[in-house]
Amino acid sequence: MTVLDVIVSATGYLEKQGVENPRLNAEHLLAHTLGHKRLQLYMEFDRPLSDSERAPLRELVKSRAAGVPLQHLMGNAAFFGRDFVCDSRALIPRPETEQLVEIVLKEIKDHPSPVVLDVGTGSGVIALTVALERPDASVHATDISPDALALAAENAARHGLADRLIFHQADLLPPDCRTPDCIIANLPYIPQGEIARLSREVRHDPILALDGGVDGLDLIRRLASDAGTNVQSPFLIALEIGHDQAAGVRDLLAAHNFRDIRSLHDYHNIERFVLAKHG
Repeated sequence: MTVLDVIVSATGYLEKQGVENPRLNAEHLLAHTLGHKRLQLYMEFDRPLSDSERAPLRELVKSRAAGVPLQHLMGNAAFFGRDFVCDSRALIPRPETEQLVEIVLKEIKDHPSPVVLDVGTGSGVIALTVALERPDASVHATDISPDALALAAENAARHGLADRLIFHQADLLPPDCRTPDCIIANLPYIPQGEIARLSREVRHDPILALDGGVDGLDLIRRLASDAGTNVQSPFLIALEIGHDQAAGVRDLLAAHNFRDIRSLHDYHNIERFVLAKHG
């Protein structure tokens, strides 16, 4: 079988199993097994593949058909134009979160040497991207999960930031970072009753990274209270939220004396982000 034959065969199988974008998935998985860039495949369509080259792909295709996310199978995910280690220890980075980072970078562009705190860092992509885009920033990141922090540390080392980021194992705010200029948080916001209805791919993310309590706002509510009470300097907070949570999040921020509260839409015209100031 040629490269093209293998792609067509894998595409057909994935399509029958209900995988979205089956051709793209097949190409990514074949390129991964061959150690190539995906676009290289287009220059090798007529090249015959040996059985030893095809064998690893069979297992990957079976796993993808069973709902294992493509990023977990490949071991990496793209974010803000960079590759990060990605596995079941933390949430797979989403395009909306790239937009959250873009918003924050714009908000702090005139702030010299900002102190930035990423709460619930997961794989670390938010904190690391801010550190890479703003070399003058002091960046802290927290997570309650030691597994997620280990993954974030691997990504920090991968991007040469092991000595720049300060990681804290903490339930939301760390005890020793009380004067941030900006708090960023993409916390779990899925209501408990909706988790069972999520796609099989999303359900491969750790439950700790999905479960936002009965209304999805448990952790956001706690962060607003903790930050509003304990942070000792004026700061900006930037939150990623669920598709129908903007009004509720604005209300709970107002209840904790935040000001200049506003919500912003993502590229799908959903109110996905809430920003506010305190102090």
